[in-house]
Amino acid sequence: MPQPARSAQLAAALDAAARGWHLFPLIPGDKRPAVRAWEERATTDPARIERCWASGPYNIGVATGPSGLVVLDLDTPKSEQDIPPAEWTAPGIATGEDVLSAVCEQHAQPYPHQTYTVRTGRGGTHLYLTAPAGEDLRNTAGKLGWKVDTRAAGGYVVGAGSVVNGRAYTVVHDAPAAPLPGWLAELLRPAPLPPQRPVTVPLATDRHGAYLRRAVTSELTRVTSSPPDGHNNALYLASVALGQLVAGGELAEYDVTEWLTAAAAQVGQSDREARRTIASGLRAGARRPRQVAA
Repeated sequence: MPQPARSAQLAAALDAAARGWHLFPLIPGDKRPAVRAWEERATTDPARIERCWASGPYNIGVATGPSGLVVLDLDTPKSEQDIPPAEWTAPGIATGEDVLSAVCEQHAQPYPHQTYTVRTGRGGTHLYLTAPAGEDLRNTAGKLGWKVDTRAAGGYVVGAGSVVNGRAYTVVHDAPAAPLPGWLAELLRPAPLPPQRPVTVPLATDRHGAYLRRAVTSELTRVTSSPPDGHNNALYLASVALGQLVAGGELAEYDVTEWLTAAAAQVGQSDREARRTIASGLRAGARRPRQVAA
């Protein structure tokens, strides 16, 4: 890509960093991170940003958690078949912006348009809002309605100045990020976690069974003690480890799935999300069967 495009991306990155937003590089022309551990490596340091974007035409990732942001991601349909579900089938509802407008009307609240706003390459909208102090708001998908996602702790958005599939992300309202309205914060707060109850692991009490019990308990603890931004990764790793024992004939797949699902529920993961991750981990673990010596 020619130098002017790189200069424009660098200027956009420096502008975002000056607002206190933590940045990291995305693959040129793509939405995917160009570095590992992107949330930890995201920075506001102009010198680091200068060095990074001088080395290539990277797109701009804004790490929403470290930046103290909650970004409302208002999407557009991806095809003619991408239509609103029944609860959002109504005149005037065609995009995420329409849905957010309807949500605002339902709660007798103004649309939060007086804030920093970016038009995405596909015609969607990113509304940048500052997170409430002391709140641990997480990413959500459709919690506010069809085509309305949020990016907060543990997430990121493609920043203005980026170009994906030849289409630019552009600032359409250059203003400070306004505070997230309290009524929206209330809607986005995660549901309270269920009571913490130990997961029962009914295994034999002989030496062999005791070893298996310790192995299972260790992996369940991995899940229940994982940090807020690491629940799904911990669940996957635990599933891989126990999947090896399932493949070796030491444990039953049904039992392992139920134990891990119960552990995931204790940290707030949905049943559907947890079972999908567990199934993936068990498949990976099955490639390396493991047995316990008698």
